[in-house]
Amino acid sequence: MKKLSVISLMAALALPAFAEDAPVAADSSKDLSATSIVAKSNPKTKFPRGLQLGLGVSPTSGLNGFIGYNNKNFDSFWAKRFGIRFDFATYSPIKNKLNSSINDSIGDEGIKIGDYLSIDEVSLNAKHYGAIVDFYPFGNTWFLGGWRISGGYMAGKLDFDAQILGKNIANKIEFELDGKKYYYEGTTMHGTASADWKFSGPYLGTGFDLGLIWGFKIYMDAGVVFTGNTMSLDLNVPYEGLKDANGNAVDDGGVIQAQFEDAKNKTLADARKEVDKYPYYPLVKLGFMYRF
Repeated sequence: MKKLSVISLMAALALPAFAEDAPVAADSSKDLSATSIVAKSNPKTKFPRGLQLGLGVSPTSGLNGFIGYNNKNFDSFWAKRFGIRFDFATYSPIKNKLNSSINDSIGDEGIKIGDYLSIDEVSLNAKHYGAIVDFYPFGNTWFLGGWRISGGYMAGKLDFDAQILGKNIANKIEFELDGKKYYYEGTTMHGTASADWKFSGPYLGTGFDLGLIWGFKIYMDAGVVFTGNTMSLDLNVPYEGLKDANGNAVDDGGVIQAQFEDAKNKTLADARKEVDKYPYYPLVKLGFMYRF
């Protein structure tokens, strides 16, 4: 009986203490749960926060636009520093106005490429599209947080076409190909020259987002596409009335015509070698963006 009484007394003393501790543990659990709920419902990290839309111009590709995502309110060190964009540009909406402006600036005389020939009626068209990953080294640091390093993959093309106009001086229109002289007998000559560049490859560049008001910003990008594709060049001039330095008609369908074609191809090959020394397609963009 004495042993039972001692056990009963100890139980009576211990139970109240346990009872006081239990509710505290429960309340602590409730507090932690509430805290985690608040953290998960942070409105600054919910979509569409971080969604960004941009519209600008690119002198090498035309009207530029992009849609992307970068949320600098994330708690993660890396998540706030990375973003992604889908970038595209085209001259199509402004092609006619742009080419009219170029030709107006050239003037009636065109661009002289010799005593007898000039480039006239220029037509330019270009476009690009691709995916870009942006890395912001300074995260959301004031001012420096807008600087980014960008990399990705780009593809596009550049088309250039022009008319070649020959004017009669001293009763002939003379020009030279691969060291050989040719001439037209007549008052005028019309030919065409074209350059087509279909490019694709890795893109590397840098840029900056400069905040204005609310979510509006100015954006700037400058970079290059490392492309292995070469530019295609072409030159077409009429055979009619064309003669070599000795007065032989080029359109004889034989040796003289073959010599002319060989001289033209060598000239284009030399020009292509010069162009191939620069296998980088430049991309420069400037415009306005909005980040939600």
